[in-house]
Amino acid sequence: MSEEKRLHGVRCGVLTASDRVSRGTGKNESGQYLAQILTAHGADVVAHVAVPDDLETIARTLADMADTLQVDLVLTTGGSGVAPRDVTPEATLRVIERHVPGIPEAARIATAARSPLAMLSRAVAGIRGRTLIVNLPGSPRAAREWMDVILPILPHVVELLQERPLEWGREHNP
Repeated sequence: MSEEKRLHGVRCGVLTASDRVSRGTGKNESGQYLAQILTAHGADVVAHVAVPDDLETIARTLADMADTLQVDLVLTTGGSGVAPRDVTPEATLRVIERHVPGIPEAARIATAARSPLAMLSRAVAGIRGRTLIVNLPGSPRAAREWMDVILPILPHVVELLQERPLEWGREHNP
């Protein structure tokens, strides 16, 4: 499969957690970037929403994307730092059934070499049903850097969650 279309047919949701963006007083640069990069790699972004930094609203929206829209992947941006209103990880932990800690761990390690602020990320990743949910930072630069780290593994995760038969002996490295 071509590098550009690695996510062909993957249904995605993008959730921006930001009081300012949800009120229309801030730019949604990171959310727009995530939607664009997913589309550029062949994914179908079926939901792209901005919600306030509210635990219940974020959790409800994530659950709806997974359960009602049945997306394969949800990427969140914003609300994963240490500020008092940053509650995206808590909302995500409320809705996921299984943790995938290696995804944010790898992104934090890779990006901390460029910016020590990466250590402040509390992002989590996990699975609800057959949907992978990954928290990314709200900073446009940090969101891009995290996507550089996680994008190569996303097609394989979706294959596994969809229980597509894998060819043993086929190279599984992205």
